[in-house]
Amino acid sequence: MCGITGWVSFDRDLRAETATLDAMTETMACRGPDDRGTWAEGPAALGHRRLAIIDLPGGRQPMTADTPRGTVALVYSGEAYNFTELRGELGQRGHRFTTDSDTEVVLRGYLEWGEAVAERLNGMYAFAVWDGRADKLVMIRDRMGIKPFYYAPTSDGVLFGSEPKAVLANPLARRRVTLDGLRELFTMIKTPGHAVWDGMREVEPGTVVTVDRQGLRTRRYWELETLPHTDDRDTTVATVRSLLDDIVRRQLVADVPRCTLLSGGLDSSAMTAIAARQLAEHGEKVRSFAVDFVGQTENFVADELRGTPDTPFVHDVARSAGTDHQDIVLDSQALADPEVRARTVRARDLPMGFGDMDASLYLLFRAIREHSTVALSGESADEVFGGYLQFFDEEARNADTFPWLVRSGRDFGEDADLLRPELTKELDLPSYVADGYRAAVSGVRRLDGESDFEYRMRRICHLHLTRFVRILLDRKDRASMAVGLEVRVPFCDHRLVGYVYNAPWSLKSFDGREKSLLREATADVLPRSVYDRVKSPYPSTQDPKYAAALQEQTRELLSRPDHPVFGLVDRYRVRRAAERDTPMNTQAARRGLERTLDLAVWLDLYRPEISLR
Repeated sequence: MCGITGWVSFDRDLRAETATLDAMTETMACRGPDDRGTWAEGPAALGHRRLAIIDLPGGRQPMTADTPRGTVALVYSGEAYNFTELRGELGQRGHRFTTDSDTEVVLRGYLEWGEAVAERLNGMYAFAVWDGRADKLVMIRDRMGIKPFYYAPTSDGVLFGSEPKAVLANPLARRRVTLDGLRELFTMIKTPGHAVWDGMREVEPGTVVTVDRQGLRTRRYWELETLPHTDDRDTTVATVRSLLDDIVRRQLVADVPRCTLLSGGLDSSAMTAIAARQLAEHGEKVRSFAVDFVGQTENFVADELRGTPDTPFVHDVARSAGTDHQDIVLDSQALADPEVRARTVRARDLPMGFGDMDASLYLLFRAIREHSTVALSGESADEVFGGYLQFFDEEARNADTFPWLVRSGRDFGEDADLLRPELTKELDLPSYVADGYRAAVSGVRRLDGESDFEYRMRRICHLHLTRFVRILLDRKDRASMAVGLEVRVPFCDHRLVGYVYNAPWSLKSFDGREKSLLREATADVLPRSVYDRVKSPYPSTQDPKYAAALQEQTRELLSRPDHPVFGLVDRYRVRRAAERDTPMNTQAARRGLERTLDLAVWLDLYRPEISLR
């Protein structure tokens, strides 16, 4: 796992731009604390920061291969979980290797198959190849968008990086956000390719972007495909389990300490239990970590999203699977620490407004990094198997909008309540969401004979797998890589995603509950308490001290009336929220204050040019 960046300029020799390349590369230091490297030749310059996971001494980058027609250079972030098989196949084709790293396998794979190497990879990856044989840059991102990848076209080439901060470090990049960027920021949707920053784009998941003297071209090499599902229930359950066993086994491979993230929910518990069983075959124990808050279990109050505290279920799994477990217990002071807020905003390059859930995730990862370098997560199982409440809510099912917005009210309600009225009018967030929804569902193919209900559920699954999951994957990647921790996501394996996507909803919910296929496929490794547990989202603190700290920090912000944040939010509405004496022990009640404070920090850190025209 690493941070990559680069610059292609067909009108200049970038060997004279080492200072700028170094600046771009150093923004990725948090993603790669173990090593750094740069390479420049003619119109191309590449930078790399390395987090060493496999072949610690041999995987240095940028990695190059000299050919009779020119140099091919690679910067690579991620993991190819099938690199051993690919290495064997390439060896049979005459390739010789000097390292044991998956990076060299990807480079040799490109030399053999060109950009089609992407179709052979199983993993999470974002990489760029400068092909000196044809004077072109090839940028490739994994199928599900697990690893981030941004680029900004210039007048004579392109800038790119794992994160926007790498691109923004180049003087050619403009720190500008337009109304369209604000629309993306203030709606809980993810428009493919949209990067919020004006002039910047994402390499879309499952896509190859090629840049040469003729311009920029994109090609999609993978997407969710509608196919008939002919397996019966028993065969489907067995196939899911077989895939999970193979996926976890592959993703446990590392030359550094690894662990699992354990929440006590079905997803992380199943993944942890499978990992524990596999490592036990080699006499090893899984290390597991969970986040908790001071006093949360003892004083827990159920709400419509969270019916039970996590910790009792976490401990049931740890005992059942025999893990070496540790709870990371956080207090309200740590969660509300302005420095932690600044670090989470800087990690995302944007003020996402997840509040204490962003802070706790960052603090959890920071604590884990003291013990492990790789962690396996249960992220994305809800999107794959149908775990969220909106999958079972009739209003959300039948609404012509993103179903999670119906459940959460985050489309243009609570978050936008504190915006200046004139800005709210200019943004017209309802229209932006409606346009995004129509575009998102327009390409979902219907099977011949598929019922209206099954087709609606297919569309809902498609929305979660192509829009919602990308928000959470980006959050997970940025928070973990901000502390140099690699988080792997077994449930994002494209084989599993494609197979379960095409299973009809009647199979996904055959027992009338969420994630029926996953529950049944892993029943033999789960404690009964977790098998029977109802879905509970990522935890949020209920400590009133946290809410009080938010209100105090907001009042301090209000004492600075010239702060640029008040060009976006309404001072009177913010003051009213900060002085509220009603309970603010829920995430929804605190959301406006958290968003306002995040916005203020972002404006201080990045000083973006906000264009409202």
